[in-house]
Amino acid sequence: MIKINTSNIRGDLTGGLTAGIVALPLALALGVASGLGPMAGLYGAIAVGFFASLFGGTPSQISGPTGPMVVVLAGLFASLSGDAELIFTAVLLAGVFQIVFGVLGVGQYIRLVPYPVISGFMSGIGAIIIILQLGRLMGHEPPGGTIGALSYLPTALADMNFTTLLLGLGTLIIAYKWPAKLGKYVPGALAALIIGTLVSLMLTNVPILGDIPTGLPSIHLPVFEQGQVLLVIEAAFILAILGAIDSLLTSLVADNMTRTRHDSNRELIGQGIGNTVAGLIGGIAGAGATMRTVVNIRSGGKDRISGMTHALVLLAIVLGLSPLAAQIPHAVLAGILVKVGLDIIDWGYLKRAHTGPRWDFALMILVLGLTVFVDLITAVGVGVVLAALAYVRQVAQLQIEEVQKIPAYLADAEENALLEKANGKVSLFSFGGPLSFGAAADLGHHVREKVQPGSQVLILDFSRVPVVDVSAAMAVETITSDATAAGRELVISGATENVKRVLDNINVHQANVRMFKTRLEALDCALRIIDNKENGSSADGKLADA
Repeated sequence: MIKINTSNIRGDLTGGLTAGIVALPLALALGVASGLGPMAGLYGAIAVGFFASLFGGTPSQISGPTGPMVVVLAGLFASLSGDAELIFTAVLLAGVFQIVFGVLGVGQYIRLVPYPVISGFMSGIGAIIIILQLGRLMGHEPPGGTIGALSYLPTALADMNFTTLLLGLGTLIIAYKWPAKLGKYVPGALAALIIGTLVSLMLTNVPILGDIPTGLPSIHLPVFEQGQVLLVIEAAFILAILGAIDSLLTSLVADNMTRTRHDSNRELIGQGIGNTVAGLIGGIAGAGATMRTVVNIRSGGKDRISGMTHALVLLAIVLGLSPLAAQIPHAVLAGILVKVGLDIIDWGYLKRAHTGPRWDFALMILVLGLTVFVDLITAVGVGVVLAALAYVRQVAQLQIEEVQKIPAYLADAEENALLEKANGKVSLFSFGGPLSFGAAADLGHHVREKVQPGSQVLILDFSRVPVVDVSAAMAVETITSDATAAGRELVISGATENVKRVLDNINVHQANVRMFKTRLEALDCALRIIDNKENGSSADGKLADA
């Protein structure tokens, strides 16, 4: 059920209007970069922007063409020798894939991204925005990409346009210093855009957006050519994955700014519908766009109306308002975007990072660097993997520490009496928490290291272990083999049905391993084993599993 919230209508309209104006040059530029032309960029921004807002799960999010998506499209354009119909088919299929992802519930896993990764991602996006605008502030059009923009800076500095620099800095100051009272009616970013544009009309030699193409889209039905089907499907799947990650990461940023919680799976469905329509009308693929989303939120947008307004603003420009938008100077947009970049950087965490764990801060800096100098997907992928490995290592250390805490005295009097009666001939290991692959490598080593030299029976207590994985089960099997080779009997106690099932399936529960429901029963069995060994007899049926 789609609910349109009109309680923040003024903020949503102004936020959508501002985001639409900011999105215009980006849509045009990304359309050109894809190889399909500026109008494909605009149509993609309109389709994905409108339908992802209407059907998606992040009310404040602005969607449209993004860098990662355009990289894939540009590669596909080259591979297909510029066959636009096949590329639009890939865009449509990417949307279908995303709808399937949403229906299958894939979106919930993106929520597991840790804060240092999100912080590094946000700060990296902020840095990229600022870097890309520096050349424009000086009156130049720098090459695309962070590296290209940075390498172009010496050229821009050598031939600086002081008029555009002053215009951009003035716009930045207005955006920052716009009175809060007036901000209730006209957001600072929109005021800076209007004032900066009006001032530029009295200046000369100021680069402006210039002529913008106009026209309605035509319908592009899917086309499949036998020799290119696999290539198109592969590109569509990559676009769907990239778009899903890009969108849901932006959703996390929006959550962080609005203190709300998005619906990941619904967001994927909304993005999928938007990309499906984009492919049908000849638009390039899009995703949740961090910069435009932040512009929207900072300008007062909170609900679906803002994203839909952003798309309608672009549609209006396409249908005939392009002469007005054409007068907007690049320097004015650059000033607004520099403020957006500064706002995105996670200054709050950077200021107190030295008080927290060094690893988390190092992870944040790494993700920031990869975001700026490599790409967003690589940054997030590396960050999540490293964070997961660090977490597994922490859990593994806790698991090993539990193994090292060999109980010399048991709280239960009856159990303790049996343990004392064994007189050091029983080694008892009580595992704690879930046993996973993180601890598996060291599990057998620690048991061998801590087992009492004169012990004849080894008891592994699983009373506090809810689950084990295959790696841990294999480690237990290794412990079993070591005990057998050393002439010791192995007894397992307290294993739940789930744990027993895993141990049985991995062939740990061998004929010489006894399993009991309680530790008391296991200790009693151990004493009988010792007694039988000392009396020269073998274990009988009385020692069978309980």
